[in-house]
Amino acid sequence: MFEIKQGLFQFEFMDNHGILGVSLEAEFDDIRRRYMQIARRLHPDTCPFENPQDRELAKQLLAKLVSPAYNQFSKEAERKEYTLLLKTIGDRIVKEQHNLKPQTESAQKLLQASDYQNAYESAIKALAKHQYESPEKVLEITGQISELNLVYLLRKNQKGAAPPSAKSPELTPIPSTATPKKDSFVEQACHRAEQLIASQNYTQAASELKDAIKRQPDNSHCHGLLGLVYLKQNQPKLATPHINRALQLDPKQPQALEAKKELEKSTTPAGIKSKTAKSSGGGLFGGLFGGKKK
Repeated sequence: MFEIKQGLFQFEFMDNHGILGVSLEAEFDDIRRRYMQIARRLHPDTCPFENPQDRELAKQLLAKLVSPAYNQFSKEAERKEYTLLLKTIGDRIVKEQHNLKPQTESAQKLLQASDYQNAYESAIKALAKHQYESPEKVLEITGQISELNLVYLLRKNQKGAAPPSAKSPELTPIPSTATPKKDSFVEQACHRAEQLIASQNYTQAASELKDAIKRQPDNSHCHGLLGLVYLKQNQPKLATPHINRALQLDPKQPQALEAKKELEKSTTPAGIKSKTAKSSGGGLFGGLFGGKKK
């Protein structure tokens, strides 16, 4: 129902920080306060909008956008999964930075700012102040905030590198589809697999990833996810080669690193004793993708 294509949303990622109008460095207490403020404004019993259409739109925004965003922060397992995906996207942004061109003036200024940290926090606060003033403007302003989040991740992951020179060649805008054509099939397969893992449909997730690996055998993301799937299915022998391959291709591949950590735990005496309890869906992999295995 609500579609945003700017900023981090263009990576098929639900930018919950952007939805709530908080910075990527916000503590949970700040996120909670911000959510309560928005909820009071959008809830049918307290919203100030007199127009019936605005009231209905506010109700839908709260139910389908704002509350789901906050719920992912309030649940530890979902928060871990979100943080992991955000880190993966941050790494991708740095690799693809020459294909990125912010559309908003505030994001363009942040790209050049010398003190990008303070500039980012100030820009977020300025936009958040007006984000939920009008239901019709919510998606537009949320997209602008998400663009700031994208640029902030780029600047942060560059580890203090100097801002791009004004004489640098102009960056090429990302197409509206936001997915590089050469990787479209594989990236979409990985995205579908992540959704299937979240719903505990490991068999179908494995099938998606196997097809992707056939088309791109050296994709570390696919191998990392497939290793994770096999561990969720209690098949460590099948998981190990994919975990190793993912780390060989990319030593920082997040799913493979987490899977390797869990695999090492299961080989220790303590890990063996607790294997039954962990296979129920709690612990690390519950944190990555949520839910109990059925």
